[in-house]
Amino acid sequence: MKGIITVLGADQVGIIAKVCAFLAGRGVNILDISQTIVRGYFSMLMIVDMSGQAFEDIAEGLDGLGRAIGVLIKLQHEDIFTTMHRI
Repeated sequence: MKGIITVLGADQVGIIAKVCAFLAGRGVNILDISQTIVRGYFSMLMIVDMSGQAFEDIAEGLDGLGRAIGVLIKLQHEDIFTTMHRI
């Protein structure tokens, strides 16, 4: 199963490292990643392969990580994300 992770918040050292370490520790493979910083605000979009992982466990863990480091992290199923953003 593939997922879309979005990360938004004020830029700070270590956001990418912490999110990637969290995912690696749970066996989630990052397939693609894009990040940018605009006027001090950090934005990242990741496509991940979560095969064999419990979606809710990963989503809750990312939410908690986001609260701990002061950013908003959301995980969506790829199919739902694609359907919601279809033109």
